[in-house]
Amino acid sequence: MGKTPYNDLPDHCFWSRTHRGKEIHEIDPVVQGGFKLKPNMKIATAGSCFAQHIARHLQGQGYNYHVTEKPHPVIADKVARQFGYGVFSARYGNIYTVRQLIQLAQRAYGEQTAVEDVWEVEGGFIDPFRPNIQPEPFATMEEFTAAREVHYAAVREMIETADVFVFTFGLTEAWVSKEDGMVFPLCPGVAGGEFDPDRHEFHNFSVEEIVSDFEAFVAGMRHANPNVKILMTVSPVPLIATAREDQSVITATSYSKAVLRVAVEELKRRIDDCHYFSSYEIITGNYTRGAYYGPDLREVERAGVDHAMSLFMKHYTDGTKQAAKTGPARVRDVFKEKVQKALDLICDEEMIEKAVK
Repeated sequence: MGKTPYNDLPDHCFWSRTHRGKEIHEIDPVVQGGFKLKPNMKIATAGSCFAQHIARHLQGQGYNYHVTEKPHPVIADKVARQFGYGVFSARYGNIYTVRQLIQLAQRAYGEQTAVEDVWEVEGGFIDPFRPNIQPEPFATMEEFTAAREVHYAAVREMIETADVFVFTFGLTEAWVSKEDGMVFPLCPGVAGGEFDPDRHEFHNFSVEEIVSDFEAFVAGMRHANPNVKILMTVSPVPLIATAREDQSVITATSYSKAVLRVAVEELKRRIDDCHYFSSYEIITGNYTRGAYYGPDLREVERAGVDHAMSLFMKHYTDGTKQAAKTGPARVRDVFKEKVQKALDLICDEEMIEKAVK
């Protein structure tokens, strides 16, 4: 046989060679990172639930997780997290779609104001764009307004000062205001407000829309912060429900994740210093034989998170901070336990099933 372009390719280019003689946790689809994190870099995160794993592990390894919206120092960590502090860089909760992300930035800079700007409920007021940031509604409109102004200032600070921005693309399905196109993280009525078919409509974002929105967000961020590095991931967590009556949630999930994966590939090509970390492939790859999902076939097990984060640390850090901060094995185990216990508390999407029971 003659020489072909495949003759000199490395092992990771061949299906059989990536698996041969390896345990699941040894398989590495990342190949190489786009850059190396430095200990002093301010690392900001946003996106779906899975984005939080990167933040937690970086914190646990001593890296500089950039939080611009902080609780009062006397508030205990557990209570602070119940009020949305430290879950992401600012107190915005889960941002499942890119349209939601860019609209947040536009509201924070006073470029847009939502028509459906507040939900009045029994006991107070809820922010439609971050309905689960605290256990109870804001007691008064004055408290609501003051908290939102603090939040918008924190969003602006994050955009203008982060050295690295990590965004996890979570969903393509969304509920949108017919009045002004504003995207809600959850369908109105799930965690506040009331669903009205005359005011709210379902939308499933396309590759083109996602690419356009994220390009616009990065352009705006780099206008204020020219040197920020962008790191994209795709959530491996399946949809908890689909609003498409003609589709099984299984096929809707397949479609959604395929669209997101194609979109990030196109964005990586179009945007300078914009990189993709393959947490999606690490968790969902058929080489795992489903081992990284829990009994519900949706929740990501700790072993999967550990595998993904070990590869992140391998390819995106030099390991020096890890060695300095990790400490005894029991300290690492306690940290992992905290990560696992937190999973059920931080995903807004879980409320969809609770709302229909």
